[in-house]
Amino acid sequence: MTFGATPPPSPRPPRSRARRFVPLGVAAWMVLEIWLLTVVAGATNGLTVFLMLLAGVVVGGAVIKRAGRRAWRNLTGALQTGGTPDAPRETGSGGTGNTLPMIGGLLLMLPGLLSDVLGLLCLLPPTGRLILRGADKLLTRPGFTPGSFSDAYQQARMHRPDGKVVKGQVIHPDDPPAARRQDPPLTR
Repeated sequence: MTFGATPPPSPRPPRSRARRFVPLGVAAWMVLEIWLLTVVAGATNGLTVFLMLLAGVVVGGAVIKRAGRRAWRNLTGALQTGGTPDAPRETGSGGTGNTLPMIGGLLLMLPGLLSDVLGLLCLLPPTGRLILRGADKLLTRPGFTPGSFSDAYQQARMHRPDGKVVKGQVIHPDDPPAARRQDPPLTR
């Protein structure tokens, strides 16, 4: 049995800005949340902080449960009506669907005061629309890279309202013709 020389390891691609700074941001967020909880505990008492955290978990759980029930009703209603796009759909706070109520409930369940404030902002209709508009603008900006989160967001937006997927191939005009993927001809 012979072993050949192992190939040299490929050089690591440079880390993106997000992969570099997101862990730092999460750590700073946690430190700030703990600091705010200690400040509130010093101003009131530990029981008040505990009751605030418990209320956040209970309210967040109720919000997530309500949004989940709404999603289930929408799904069963679409299946019963045959998935017609003109069927009336029940939406969440301010017509935003179930995404923001779910995120808001999750943020309420996380321990901390800043996460509770952000969760409540997700649940209010005017700020929810602003958040959705900002996220849509951020995720649909030109220059997204294939395989990224914004690419997945673009793929999800390609679905028609009736749930059918529109099959197709995106051809960028700046790609050279050799780089385009050619599908084999269909045979029967």
